[in-house]
Amino acid sequence: MFIIPGHHHISMITKNASKNNRFYRNVLGLRRVKVTVNQDEPSMYHLFYGDKTGSPGTELSFFEIPAGGRTHRGTNAITKIGLLVPTEASLTYWKRRFEEHGVTHSDITTYANHPALHFEDAEGLRMVLLVANGAKVEHWETWEKSEVPEEHQIQGMGSVEITVRRLDKLARTLTDMFDYTEVNRTDDEAIFQSINGEVFGEIVVKYLDGPSERPGRGSIHHLAIRVKNDEELRFWDEQVRVRGFQSSGIVDRYYFKSLYFRESNGILFEIATDGPGFTIDGDINTLGEKLDLPPFLEDRRVEIEENLKPIEEYE
Repeated sequence: MFIIPGHHHISMITKNASKNNRFYRNVLGLRRVKVTVNQDEPSMYHLFYGDKTGSPGTELSFFEIPAGGRTHRGTNAITKIGLLVPTEASLTYWKRRFEEHGVTHSDITTYANHPALHFEDAEGLRMVLLVANGAKVEHWETWEKSEVPEEHQIQGMGSVEITVRRLDKLARTLTDMFDYTEVNRTDDEAIFQSINGEVFGEIVVKYLDGPSERPGRGSIHHLAIRVKNDEELRFWDEQVRVRGFQSSGIVDRYYFKSLYFRESNGILFEIATDGPGFTIDGDINTLGEKLDLPPFLEDRRVEIEENLKPIEEYE
């Protein structure tokens, strides 16, 4: 049995790549590690932010859909992203920073038993800063040019919240198929960890009846979880199929290989390999500074660039 070492990336919808770029680079201090396009629909940007190299477990990715309407919140959706910061002092730093930048945020509180600070981007994407207390993705690297001091930088993804009508269905998928450990349970919430005691693979599942979420700008499209290599990905492809889910089959995304499936509540999961990573077609010193295309799209570069609106850079 292979072990899921944690989250790989999480993908969202944005209406405006330039404003998105400003918030995640200039306010959150993440590095934009890749500017590319949606490989299935190359007329739209696909932006990735993370640590110095966009390590697995640190990546926030966005598809730009300029016509995207507002999100109608509901159930059967991925509803919140936890981001790890080093200490409780970091929460005080971030509360002050959010006030300076006009970011919607809560008071310092707790979430899933962690000291926490809830906030939203301008499109209503719900996130929460969580105190890591030393826990971080093992290969996380400081981004030296970040506007955020190293001692307060975001160190990757923590708890990811999923809201569903059938909590037990998702619970069985996580525990029986992926061998997550259930570490806490109440009547309407359960917490699961891919590695017991480690927050960077934590999933918070909440029960909510009612209409399903209607996605739009600021909504979460899917959660990707990590596997080490092609061998492990093939194993999980078989497990997905054996349990009656429909697998996309293994897809070569150039920066990693992955497969997709929806569990019983309709939540879209991706399973993605750690490598080869974003430096396969870029120098570590200039990652994210130009449009990169996978080889199978390179002969369409002129057409693709003509259809993309340039991203405004903010200093």
